[in-house]
Amino acid sequence: MIELLTPQEMSRADALAMENGPDDGGGLMRRAGATVVDEVLARFAEAPGFDILCGPGNNGGDGYVVADLLGERGLDVAVWRLAAPRAGSDCEAMAARCRAENSPLEDYRPVPGRIAIDALFGAGLSKPIEGTAAQALGKLRNAGVRVVAVDMPSGVSGATGQVLGIAAPAVLTVTFFRRKPGHLLYPGRALCGETVVADIGIDAGVLDEIAPRCFVNDPALWRAQWPVMEPDLHKYRRGHVGVFSGGPMATGAARLSARAAARIGAGAVTLLSPGAALAINAMHLTSIMLRRVEGEQELLQFHEERNPKAYVLGPGFGVGEQTRRFAELVLEAQQSAGLVLDADAITAFAGNPQRLADAASKRRGDLFLTPHVGEFSRLFPELGGNDDLSKLDRAREAAARMNAVIVFKGPDTVIAAPDGRAAINANAGPHLATAGSGDVLAGMIAGLCAQGMSGFEAASAAVYLHGETGNCCGAGLIAEDLPERLPQILRDNF
Repeated sequence: MIELLTPQEMSRADALAMENGPDDGGGLMRRAGATVVDEVLARFAEAPGFDILCGPGNNGGDGYVVADLLGERGLDVAVWRLAAPRAGSDCEAMAARCRAENSPLEDYRPVPGRIAIDALFGAGLSKPIEGTAAQALGKLRNAGVRVVAVDMPSGVSGATGQVLGIAAPAVLTVTFFRRKPGHLLYPGRALCGETVVADIGIDAGVLDEIAPRCFVNDPALWRAQWPVMEPDLHKYRRGHVGVFSGGPMATGAARLSARAAARIGAGAVTLLSPGAALAINAMHLTSIMLRRVEGEQELLQFHEERNPKAYVLGPGFGVGEQTRRFAELVLEAQQSAGLVLDADAITAFAGNPQRLADAASKRRGDLFLTPHVGEFSRLFPELGGNDDLSKLDRAREAAARMNAVIVFKGPDTVIAAPDGRAAINANAGPHLATAGSGDVLAGMIAGLCAQGMSGFEAASAAVYLHGETGNCCGAGLIAEDLPERLPQILRDNF
């Protein structure tokens, strides 16, 4: 279940399911409520009681079903109603069937030990929560009681993961059919707690008509393109990567990228070094080749002679005109090569992003930009400063502008392609927040690109494996550990 559905797409899935049968809206609601009860009792059967907070829409209808089913089991149940259900709605029908006592939401007071089931608003919330609902969520948040959210913690946008007004963190969120982007984008991800995707009888065939374009970054998304090791393979058929080194005081970042490109499977890697840094780079390299590249002619000569399939430019390289010219030369070269622009190479174009966009429009190989939030805002200030856009929206817009694959890094890294496809990563832990980690990721992307993976798939695979490697290393991780642990991760996954 790697597809992520926007709230609008989920509404369409519900509608298609009702058209195709056998369940109508009430039937889907009863199934949803039953799955919530199953998950709640699997974890909290010992609780002294359950408070169900119900809104007037479909989310509230699920809540009424939950209350009725818990009451059937002889459990202590109370319903706290925000407002009367909409007339003629499925919520109204479920409320009429519910035998649990209900009271106005304004009278609700959290009781320690009892489980609060948040069925006020679902993933489709589009405006800030105010009034009685906001007060109730504030009570929940301040009391620290255990909250189970139905579909999405109320106040969290399913589309963006942003908090609209106020939200109370859940220990468990039960959603239906497919997750929404807001389940994976921060701060929503942190507020959802454990997230369970429940099957309520919607046939996966409805996705053919919806054609979602956003996915959880999972091997199922890119495994079909993973490089196959044929028996007669030789090193140059596995792809050659060129990595640009900075000057004598800034060589380590490029070596991290080069090592990662080799460990991820590139058959040959060459560090392209200015003359002043040749000696220090030579002291630290064994399997990585070394070549002097000072200016444009030396770069073009290397490109024509060795025909590399990918480059990494930026780690420790500097932000001057040479950075911009090297990027343009690779993008416009007759022999196609992928180009990963990271760190300094992104900042180098911050004052003139159109120059990079113009060069990218002429590219023959894939272009990748791997910014963290600060670099993204420097290159795209109008996107980075637009609070109306989610991280997903920003990445997609940047990918379209630059004709590039954007890897918008962070705890919820978003990978976006120029054609509108996007993936949200969910497996990376906090140990990756260390200097040099991004340099390793840049090399991994280039290594997979050099082996023939398409841009979106290469970036997605690299981000996922980067996360797995960080998790494997755990506490005490430094960037140098990541390339060395990659063989173990690759053995475990392929």
